[in-house]
Amino acid sequence: MMKKRVLPVVTVFLAVMSLVAIDAQKAEDEIKRLTNAATVLDEIMGAADKAVPRSVMEKAEGIAVFPSLIKAGVGIGGQRGHGVLSVRNKNGGGWSNPAFLTITGGSIGAQFGVQAIDLVLVINNQRGLEQLVKNQFKVGADAGVAAGPVGREASASTDIQMRAQILSYSRSRGLFAGVTLNGSTINQDRDANERFYTVGYRTGQIVFDGMGTATDPAAVDSWKATLTKYAK
Repeated sequence: MMKKRVLPVVTVFLAVMSLVAIDAQKAEDEIKRLTNAATVLDEIMGAADKAVPRSVMEKAEGIAVFPSLIKAGVGIGGQRGHGVLSVRNKNGGGWSNPAFLTITGGSIGAQFGVQAIDLVLVINNQRGLEQLVKNQFKVGADAGVAAGPVGREASASTDIQMRAQILSYSRSRGLFAGVTLNGSTINQDRDANERFYTVGYRTGQIVFDGMGTATDPAAVDSWKATLTKYAK
């Protein structure tokens, strides 16, 4: 009788472990995205003359990183990339679990070539954060975005930087001319959220309400540790 009782328990356990393995496999791209985002932040902050100032990072309400945003065009340009966003927790400090985002856009002008850009957005205030977590956020239309100051000792002291709800930083590889983020659109990536959390949560549900259990907690911990290292 004991064996008969144990067998179903073992069967259920194996079935659950199989589902966990499947979810982890489905979330492989999201895990890679988190790892790449942490690497980008480490490398940018490690460049003394081009780093995001600590004074800016420490005041950030939220940080979004888009590794390898691709821009390309001949006269008419386009861009697409995938990123992650975490916001500073109001209670007890620390950072929220990551929500996944996409960025798309197009531009017309004198442009030629292909460029891979690592993009970092530092959200300065709650208003900018609320705009960014909407289902569809248009850069330059929904909130003020300005190029952020660089260098360890620099500070966001100019009027435009103080007024900007979001400061942008980028590191480029390749050749491109005449390109801008204006007109780009940032969207929730609910498909990625579903793969990573098994439920297609909205961005706000993850970063504001704390919903979601990650399929790879280690990747989340590593991402949060990187944020904490530069934005205590």
